[in-house]
Amino acid sequence: MNTRAGANSESQPQPSRRQQHLHYASSPTTSSHSSCCCCLFLLFSFFALLVLAALLVIVLAIKPKSPHLDLRQVGLQYMALVPNPTRPGPSTAKLYLVIRLVLAVVNPNEVGIRCGESRVTVVYRDTPLGRTSLPAFCQRAHTVKEVVATMAVDDVNLSNADGADFARDALLNDRVELRVLAHVATKIRLFNLPSPPLQVSVNCVIVISPRKQSLTYKQCGFEGLN
Repeated sequence: MNTRAGANSESQPQPSRRQQHLHYASSPTTSSHSSCCCCLFLLFSFFALLVLAALLVIVLAIKPKSPHLDLRQVGLQYMALVPNPTRPGPSTAKLYLVIRLVLAVVNPNEVGIRCGESRVTVVYRDTPLGRTSLPAFCQRAHTVKEVVATMAVDDVNLSNADGADFARDALLNDRVELRVLAHVATKIRLFNLPSPPLQVSVNCVIVISPRKQSLTYKQCGFEGLN
């Protein structure tokens, strides 16, 4: 009985040396592949950190500054205060106004900037009389660019106290005080890379003379927000 069991065990085929060699060789191949991926990841991380460091050095060298926005000129082309035929009286008059505004954008940076769509609003007391917008444009470093906005205020109803005050200022005092609000969103142009927006605003108080159809006073306050 023992002899037969020994014969059966000896009759089982043994794995060849070539199969053993292939089995043992698969483990070093997997380890080599993992090491290669790890090296590529470290190399990519190194280059990413190198690029970020270079950009940081460039930004610190450039020292981005907020552009300046100024209201250079105000031209009153037309102004009329017409009584409302359906409701007579100065407190319900209709306003017609055409005003030309010249805005100047000053770029003090070492690189160019891109100005987005600008918004300009004319306000009497707390009542917006009209709004207009300017198209986006690009501006080179250390330059001043003037943009022109023509705003037409057509058939604006002035009622109650605002209408009475406007009629008194225009017809009796020949002095109408308005506020001009302008907002421009700018970005630094650096290798066509996105940058945080720089919101630039200007708030001007102007006084116009309806009889002379001209500007008599202007005072502006500036605001730049990063």
